[in-house]
Amino acid sequence: MLESALFMRESTKMTIDPLSEVLNFANVRPIVSGGIDAGGEWALRFQPPDRLKFFAITRGECWLLIDDTTPLRLGEGDVFLITQTAFTLCSDPALEAADAHAAFAGVSNGHARLGDGSAFSLLGGHIVLDPEAAGFMGGIYPRFVHVPAGSPHASVSSWLLARLVEERRSGQPGTTLAMGQLSQLLFIEIMRAHLLSSTLPPPGLLRAVSDERLAPALSLVHADPSRQFDLNTLATAAAMSRTAFIDTFKAVSGTTPMAYVAQWRMHLAAKILRDEDTPIAEVAHSLGYGSESAFSNAFKRVVGEAPRLYRSRFQKAAADGEACGWQRKKPLPERGSLIA
Repeated sequence: MLESALFMRESTKMTIDPLSEVLNFANVRPIVSGGIDAGGEWALRFQPPDRLKFFAITRGECWLLIDDTTPLRLGEGDVFLITQTAFTLCSDPALEAADAHAAFAGVSNGHARLGDGSAFSLLGGHIVLDPEAAGFMGGIYPRFVHVPAGSPHASVSSWLLARLVEERRSGQPGTTLAMGQLSQLLFIEIMRAHLLSSTLPPPGLLRAVSDERLAPALSLVHADPSRQFDLNTLATAAAMSRTAFIDTFKAVSGTTPMAYVAQWRMHLAAKILRDEDTPIAEVAHSLGYGSESAFSNAFKRVVGEAPRLYRSRFQKAAADGEACGWQRKKPLPERGSLIA
């Protein structure tokens, strides 16, 4: 449970990275699911994806058209993330686009070939995360991020792309694991590039866990969620006055510091209740609550139901082989084409 993780951090003097903590909590996993090889004139229209998609140009050039925006020219080494927005990839913006579903129909390996496939190649995939983390992770991802090949992160991204292409081509033992690890690193590089761009993310979790001013305070919270925090302690860690800390935290995260602490604790608790059989009293103690009743009241305020009922519903769902639960959605498949 939490004690073992905390012991490992203390014994190895690990530095707590709030962004890594949040991504690990949500079990974020980028999955390379397909690609496109194209030649000649071509255009594909993709419907708004209901999850975060990532695409990397590995050869040639194409145009990206997003509704109500100027067409964007993409070249080899460019990477972009997109979600909840329809878009078109094409060789010429003037072409009428075909439905991407039709292009990928009957494709067994997730890789579509358009024309002679000689001029352009793209790899793509999607981000899988624990559906139960959706409530806490809501809004963490931007709707669109473009990382040009000429950006400061291009050298790392280009190397990762080259390795992904080689792994996919070679099919050597361990390819699936290697591609998973490489795509994870590529995703982190994309997120870093987005955070360092001139356009700040909107107030929310992503901006909060990457804000250098708040990092010392959030590191305290993530390193020891059982600790009894107060505003003075967190403000001192951030080297701010109490008032400045409250104002900064709310402007960056969209919530108050103590609300963030409570939400993080309860989402950790919810994960333990779903994944383990740890007695509720022990869960309460591991998160700094003096009694099971105090923990239960806090859990109900944040999650909307008592921890015992929350756990029993998940246990029943597991027994029935069904998906259910607070803000639950059926897990998305890890394999599929770019339009899945």
